[in-house]
Amino acid sequence: MSRLLIIFGVILIAVGLLWPFLQKMGLGRLPGDLVLGRENFRVYIPITTSILVSIVLSLILWLFNR
Repeated sequence: MSRLLIIFGVILIAVGLLWPFLQKMGLGRLPGDLVLGRENFRVYIPITTSILVSIVLSLILWLFNR
């Protein structure tokens, strides 16, 4: 369990450091990501981005467990 938590932490740190580059590639503004805005507020619901990140993380963790 501790190994899994350490791997998860390292992945989160890597994504956090790479996030500016990932945004330039379009991650976070994919079709299916909802942005609802009014005059005083904005709600951002990244549905497609969440699904894509979930698939990638699932594949990475599946490869580590093999």
